[in-house]
Amino acid sequence: MKRAVTLKKNHEFRRLYSRGASAAGYGLVIYCRKNRLGRNRLGITVSTKIGHAVVRNRARRRLRETFRLNADQLRQGYDIILVARHRAVDMPWKDLNASFLKLSKKLGLLEEVS
Repeated sequence: MKRAVTLKKNHEFRRLYSRGASAAGYGLVIYCRKNRLGRNRLGITVSTKIGHAVVRNRARRRLRETFRLNADQLRQGYDIILVARHRAVDMPWKDLNASFLKLSKKLGLLEEVS
């Protein structure tokens, strides 16, 4: 993923946590807030409570791929943070993708199909 489409700075994460909308699901939590850039930016958080580095990196890869596959269905102009829960590591791919779409719809991130 390109550097320009990711959230890296601590103040960006803190701003989203405090002022953004959130929705929690079975395997992940999504925080979102509008930005003025006209494109989506993604941040991923995985706690050390989930496991050692290999497990955390696997969770990050799965969430990043879920976002990538569904990026064309999302509205543009949002900062989005995906927070992995412990279940995101072992969750079947189909369920993780369905959970992401359900939470995105709840937050109004999905494009309206006409």
